[in-house]
Amino acid sequence: MTKQVAKQEESLSLRFTNAVIQEFTSGTGEVALTDFQKRLAQNYFMAIDVALRGAEERRQKQSENRRDNVPVTWANVNMQALAQDVVSLARIGLDPMMDNHVSPVPYKNNRTGKYDIGFIEGYRGLELKATKYGLDVPDQVVVELVYSNDVFKPIKKDRNNTVETYEFEVTDPFNRGNVIGGFYYHMYLDIPEKNKLVVFNLKDILKRKPRYASVEFWGGEKDVWENGKRTGKKEQVDGWFEEMARKTVYRAAYRDITIDSQKIDDDYLRLKQIESDYAEAKAQQEVDLNANSEVLDIEVDYVEDAEFTESSPEEIEPEETMVEHEQEQETFNLEGPGF
Repeated sequence: MTKQVAKQEESLSLRFTNAVIQEFTSGTGEVALTDFQKRLAQNYFMAIDVALRGAEERRQKQSENRRDNVPVTWANVNMQALAQDVVSLARIGLDPMMDNHVSPVPYKNNRTGKYDIGFIEGYRGLELKATKYGLDVPDQVVVELVYSNDVFKPIKKDRNNTVETYEFEVTDPFNRGNVIGGFYYHMYLDIPEKNKLVVFNLKDILKRKPRYASVEFWGGEKDVWENGKRTGKKEQVDGWFEEMARKTVYRAAYRDITIDSQKIDDDYLRLKQIESDYAEAKAQQEVDLNANSEVLDIEVDYVEDAEFTESSPEEIEPEETMVEHEQEQETFNLEGPGF
């Protein structure tokens, strides 16, 4: 049995790799991929395989009246579109096995009856993309949270001051108090007059928190479940609020770098199309949800950078299955770590 599973996985991996090779070498006359490209193709296969298995487990544990009749397996994935997407993401340099680069999310495409794979950029992925395609990339990007016991003073540009800057002092590193805001600073070493400071108060950070943010990451209260049912009780979860808040500011810092139209290539355009397709599918799920549709085509968990939370299948209500990537409601209509 173990040998049969191993052979099946090897066959799936080979099919995926061949599709990627065909896309990589299409129109170039090349036959072999570089070692780096082969490694990336394998990394994408492993990451997508894990995502498919998790989605299929959740599908099977749904009640029959909500369960989609199409299994979330490789056999039901739009392989051609996936191969094209993977090649573009790989050429940009996004690696799903690197922390906070990009995360695959399977979702049902109603037009084809198959599953497409959406890719959600992590905050490091946004940094990589901004650095590669940015019009005027800063020499340094500083991202900090400000706590109640810190001393922070923004110094804005005016007629007497040509360089925007700030003063920031951590008076007690082991007792900084509560998070009250954050900031990012774009530094241009040769032309400091271009330096840019953007300040966020706590309200600015929280308004970028997704509607369906996971309490395991942002902290807060969650329902207590027993025997597959809510007990009516709540439990407090500490979460990782400081990390989420910092990633929120970090993502804003790199989204604020303008993309240079002269650097845009086919891979960048493909990435934007991936984002558009995923946003469309997510919007359609919102429509279905509001219309009390019995069948939800996208059945995936909330996605965070580098870390993932697995809710018990019984805990997932329709409104909790919406994918809300953390941050500024721009690319996926989500923005606002999640990363």
